[in-house]
Amino acid sequence: MIKEADLDTFGHVNNAAYLRLLEEARWDLITRKGFGVEQIRLSGLGPIILDIHIRFLKELRLRQEINITTQLTSYRGKIGTLHHQIVTPENGNICCDANYLFGLFDVHQRKLILPTPEWMAALCESA
Repeated sequence: MIKEADLDTFGHVNNAAYLRLLEEARWDLITRKGFGVEQIRLSGLGPIILDIHIRFLKELRLRQEINITTQLTSYRGKIGTLHHQIVTPENGNICCDANYLFGLFDVHQRKLILPTPEWMAALCESA
């Protein structure tokens, strides 16, 4: 649900709030699949965003209900692509569409690494 803190001076969702909402959806997904902050701290491996392309298609307003879909669209070598959509359930409007390039970062080696089986399982809804 869209909250007061999400709004800008025009009364609709601020562009930075979209990024926060999408980040919360990604954390929720990987945490539910066993790859949350505690696992990242233990393993020293975690997600890193490399690029974001976001389109704001329809206005979102205060107290509006939303659904966020997240889909892994590819993973080639060390680089994955992820697709998000923010949809209003009352009418099915796609309000925001975002594509991310990301990878799995090793905090000790300070570099991207190939995805582990655990990381892939955390990204896939069917896994």
